[in-house]
Amino acid sequence: MTVETKDLEAAVEAILFASGEPVHIERICLALGVGRPEAEKALQRLGDACAFERRGVRVVRLEDAWQLCSAPEYAPCIRRALEMRKAPRLSPPALEVLSVIAYYQPVTRAYVDQVRGVDSAYTVGLLVDRGLIEECGRLQAPGRPRLYRTTQHFLRSFHLTSLEDLPPLPGAEEPPGAAPAPEEEGGGAP
Repeated sequence: MTVETKDLEAAVEAILFASGEPVHIERICLALGVGRPEAEKALQRLGDACAFERRGVRVVRLEDAWQLCSAPEYAPCIRRALEMRKAPRLSPPALEVLSVIAYYQPVTRAYVDQVRGVDSAYTVGLLVDRGLIEECGRLQAPGRPRLYRTTQHFLRSFHLTSLEDLPPLPGAEEPPGAAPAPEEEGGGAP
């Protein structure tokens, strides 16, 4: 099914609304029978229209996926309407663990412990429970320790499009993610 240009934004909006989760750009292209540039233009026009018209929703890009989310300025109204409590803040140790994982992913918990100098087992479990990090394989080393990385929920929560949007580490010569990371099935240091 190919969607006509005038209906493309509406079709994209319907897909994102119905999904409720991030939808990969390739899936949108296949569903609408259009190329990536055309789909991205429609997504950008929809996002611009939502922001310009101060609608209650925003179109958010998360790497190669897109999602329809509520506008952040209406969070207090949404919270009151749905009788939700404010999301619990992350403690300084949790932010520390999350930072190590975000900048050096994929990493093992032992690597996080080494960087921090304290046991991080509880905090890693908390971040997994909150959906901010996830297991992404095992290191080919004795004991086959789990590797962790950040999730799309992490990107959304911190208003990032991709990990490249992370601010540079103080005193670091290389941008985040430039350090060689251990391979999922290969041997690595962490």
